[in-house]
Parts: sequence; C-alpha cells; structure tokens
Amino acid sequence: MTATLLRTAADLRARARTGRRAVVMTMGALHEGHATLIRAARKIAGPEGEVVVTVFVNPLQFGAGEDLDRYPRTLDADVELAGRSGADAVFAPSVDEVYPGGEPQVRISAGPMGERLEGAARPGHFDGMLTVVAKLLHLTRPDIALYGQKDAQQLALIRRMVRDLNFGVEIVGVPTVREEDGLALSSRNRYLSPAERRTALALSQALFAGRDRHAAQEALRARAREVPATRARAEALSAIGESRAAADAHAVATTAGGPAAVRAAARLVLDEAARLDPPLRLDYVALVDPSDFTEIGDDFTGEAVLAVAARVGSTRLIDNLPLTFGTFGDAS
Repeated sequence: MTATLLRTAADLRARARTGRRAVVMTMGALHEGHATLIRAARKIAGPEGEVVVTVFVNPLQFGAGEDLDRYPRTLDADVELAGRSGADAVFAPSVDEVYPGGEPQVRISAGPMGERLEGAARPGHFDGMLTVVAKLLHLTRPDIALYGQKDAQQLALIRRMVRDLNFGVEIVGVPTVREEDGLALSSRNRYLSPAERRTALALSQALFAGRDRHAAQEALRARAREVPATRARAEALSAIGESRAAADAHAVATTAGGPAAVRAAARLVLDEAARLDPPLRLDYVALVDPSDFTEIGDDFTGEAVLAVAARVGSTRLIDNLPLTFGTFGDAS
C-alpha cells in the first residue's frame, strides 16, 4: 500500500472521505512502535475507513537545550513505512502551515497534571504538546486518534483535554512496543552508543523488577485469602508440607509489600545502573495514579502506572508499565 504525501490542510480537506478516519500523530523517524499504532488504526478504521499519519516536529514541545535541531527527520522513509503499515495518507505540514502567524499567543494549559514528572523535568512541554495536538485534531478531523502508552502522561493529558474541552474524538491507547532485549522503542534510541544502550536497559529492567515484586505480592495475597487467618490456617498449611513461615503469608502480604516495595524493587536496579560505565542518571521513578499522575499511597487499589525517566549520555529516555493493585480483606 502506498501512502499519499500531503503538505497542506487544504490538500487534506480536498480528499474524498468515506467511513471513519483514524489518525496517528507522530514527530517522524517512524519505527516499529509507530507501525504498530498504524496497524491498530487500520484495523479500527476498517477497509472502508481512512488512516492518516501526521509527521510534524513541534517546536513548542522542545525546551532550551533540548534536541529540536538534531531530532531525526526521515520523511521519505516515514512515508514508505506508513504505507506498508496500512496508512492511506501522511500529513506532513510545515511549521508555517501549523503556526501561520508564528508562535501562537493562545495555547492550551496542561494544568496541574502537566507540572508533574515529565512536566517538572521539561517545563512547558505539555502545554506545547496539547496545543499542537488540539491543532492537529482540528486540521485532520478524525473520528479516532491513537497514541502509544509508552508516553503515558501524554496520553492521560490528551484524554483529559478531549474530555474537558468536548472534542468529538475517541482516544485509543496502544501498548508499548519493545525490542527483544526489553528496551522500549523510541526514535531517540538511535542516539545511544552500544555501551549506552547496555546501560539504558536498566529502565525496562527496573520496571520488570517492580512488576515481578508486585506479582509476588499478589500471589501471597491470593494464598492468604485461600486459607482462613486462624489456627486452622496454620494447620492446613502444615498438612500440605508448608513451613511455618508460609503460615505467615497474611503478614508478609500486608506489611512487606504494597507500592513501597514495588518502588524499592525498581529503584534497586536503577541505583545499580548509576554505577555502570557509562552511568544512568535518574530523573525519577514514580508509582502514580493514571488519572492525575500523583503518587499512590500504600492503601491504594486500582490501576496504577510505574514510570521512570533517566539520561544515558546525552539521551533522555522514558518508560512505564501499568499495574493493578487489588483489594485485600481478611480471609476468615
């Protein structure tokens, strides 16, 4: 499939439109993660619908000293990959097309959520991101827009903007795509030297360590629920050959686990990576409520996001994993 390259909003408006339009917004330098988004969009739009991929390196998202000038621009390859993955068109406007009057005087504010984690590390980033997403939604007029869950805070803010400002579009999140060694796919991975890439693996390894600690904790909770928290529980465990320590699963599950243990497991990996050559320089590791990206407490139940950001050499990388914390009541 060959994607049509469009440079202006007028060209996009002139296209005959049938079925639903699904849009995938990118800054170019497309890779398999983007291809996954495009294939998901193709499936949602169906054979009668249309998939549009936007390619625009938004200057409002880059702060002082960030990598706007060296951000990779590979439009010919992007158009080819988009077409192979199922896109009908690639909308690649110029800066003057998106911001015809220069930098916009009126912008969208990300609010308190936009000041946390990534927003604290990159002041103004989310205001610029939401402003261009709003403009591209108006220019492309999609029924559905798809974004990767790798940028979890970005996805949460887009969903909040669409809800708060009554945009008539459905927002779909697509799971993070990883390379075989676990590193989350990113256009910035190409900046890493072989040694830096080995250090960068600590980001995903830290997340997996937190996930595994959480899974072990949930297994203990399930074990404790199966056996009453009474003398009968200890007797039952003893009868099947479990040690006395196993009879204390209830105490282990309730005092040694929780969000604090998940954070500690992830941080241990990151602390070790800080001693590597080259070292990993941690910005943050956080376990947050995805509705507002505030840190969760030890009694939290529901969906959460374990997020990490760090620098390796001159490259800044982010990653995250979703986790679910269940309720735990006395088993009696």
